[in-house]
This record gives sequence, C-alpha cells and structure tokens, in this order.
Amino acid sequence: MKTRKLGALEVSEIGLGCMGMSFGYGEPDDGESIATMHRALELDVVLFNTSNEYAGGQNEELIAKALTGRRDAALINTKFGLFTDTDGSKGVRGDPEFVRSACEASLKRLNTDYIDLYSIHRVDVATPIEDTIGEMSRLVEEGKVRAIGISEAGADTLRRAHATHPITALETEYSLWTRDAAEEFLPVCRELGIGFIAYSPLGRGFLTGTIRAATDLDESDRRHNFPRFAAENIAENISLVETLQDVASELDCKPAQVALAWVMSRGDDVVAIPGTKRRTYLEENVAAGDITLTADIFARLDQAFPAGVAAGERHNERMLGQMGR
Repeated sequence: MKTRKLGALEVSEIGLGCMGMSFGYGEPDDGESIATMHRALELDVVLFNTSNEYAGGQNEELIAKALTGRRDAALINTKFGLFTDTDGSKGVRGDPEFVRSACEASLKRLNTDYIDLYSIHRVDVATPIEDTIGEMSRLVEEGKVRAIGISEAGADTLRRAHATHPITALETEYSLWTRDAAEEFLPVCRELGIGFIAYSPLGRGFLTGTIRAATDLDESDRRHNFPRFAAENIAENISLVETLQDVASELDCKPAQVALAWVMSRGDDVVAIPGTKRRTYLEENVAAGDITLTADIFARLDQAFPAGVAAGERHNERMLGQMGR
C-alpha cells in the first residue's frame, strides 16, 4: 500500500470508512466488520474513519474492539459536532464545552489515550470557528489529539480555522458523480497545505454498478433518504455506470476500482476512504491502487461525468444546509 501525507500524518492512500459497519447500509455484522478491519491492517490500510454520531457511538466502540492489542497500527480519524437530542431531533454544536465533552466521550469509547485526527463533522454557525478550533488546539496541547481536521467546510471557514491552528485535512464528498464541491475547495487546501479526505468515493455504492433500482436497497437503508437514490433518479443515473463498466471491462477490473483509481489520481494530497464491512470489497478497493488510467480513459470519464451530471442532489435539503459553511 502506497502512502500519502495529510499534514504531518503519513497515511495509506486508501483508508477505511467504518460508518456502514454499524448503521445505514443493511444489518450490521460485527464479526465480519472486525475481520475486515483486521484484514485492512494486514493490507497496510491504516486510516480508520468514524464519528461519535455513527450509531450513537457504537461504531467507535466497534473500532476499539477491532484494535484491541493493535492500537498503534492504526490512525483513527473520528469526528464530532453532529448530535441527536433525547427527542430524536438533530443538531450541530461546536462550542468549547461540547468539543471537550465529545472528545472525552470518544476517547472512552475508542479505549485510547489519543485520537490521531480529530475533525469537526459539520460547522456550527452559532459558534465562531475560532472558538471551536481554539478548544481543539488545547486538546492537541494536552496530547489527547494529534491533528485537527474539518468536514464539509467552506473556503472562508477553512481559512479562519487554519489561521487559528494548522488544519491537517478537509473531508468532503468526492467522486466521479460528485465533483463540484471538492474541486471548489481543493485549490484552497493546496494553497494552505491542507490534505484532502474524499468520502463516498464510490457514490455511496452506486458507482459499483450493483444498484439498478430502489428495490435493490434494504428498506432500512439510509440511502432511501438521498435524492439520487429516488427511483426516478436511479433510472436516469444508471447510464453513468455504463461508462464505468465499459472501462472496467477493458482494464479487466471492477467499475468500483475505476472510480477509486480516478479519485486517487486527483493528487498525492487526496486520500479516499471507501466504506465497506466486508473483506471481499476491501480487497477489491485496495487493488484499485494498482490501476493506471490512460489519458484516453480520463477524457472519456470527464466527458461522461461532468460536474453536476448526476440526477438528484447529493443530500436532502436539511443536510445540504450544513454543507460548505
């Protein structure tokens, strides 16, 4: 596994998105998920991405189980900021009190003394970003956090955050069918020396070519809440996957591997974190690092996947309101 730099952190060029191991994508399978994390370490995949909000912290606890006796072999990236209240309502907090309490709770669930990369999940517009980052910087001084990140932040917020304390990575959705936001903020990251973590690089699984209709998803699957996975939009977006399938056939690989290879080609400061809870898919994802895309293939993919090509928004209205602030 080749490595890339996110600030001072040296990480695998492909990380592991762990959210789907605990909720959102069918029934959890803790045994297979733990085996997948163990296999990831064997393949030198060291960046494990999670959040305190995933399954109410259960995802962090699952990672702790997998890393028992192996903590130093992994780099844990967990996030805070999103929360679910006792009445089920959701919100965003970035005030210093919440920063500290959330960190202490994550440290306990992860059964660790430190978090390698601690990130703001979404920006709290009611709290100056300087106050949020200021408290995070104190966690760095105390040795509880090694580096600071931020997810789905706008350019101005990113600059203000970085001026308060060096930001190691910006995490934003980035894939062949979600290009606009990432490509807007990548130049800012490069200007400031901030790494880039691409989440959902496989389009929440759509770019694997395995989803042909809304009925292919379990009734509890959270993708039913995303406009792009509405029945009429899936029917329209299927044509996008056909190009990936053609290229994959020529390269004797999987459509998902073509999609991942494209994301990794965006620069040595871009790290993809495809999510999976199965060893088979993990191994396929890792193998994407060995795929070379030619200039002709890049041209074909660019023609098939211009910015804004996907039918349907990438998030629902409520979640879009939290993006790029």
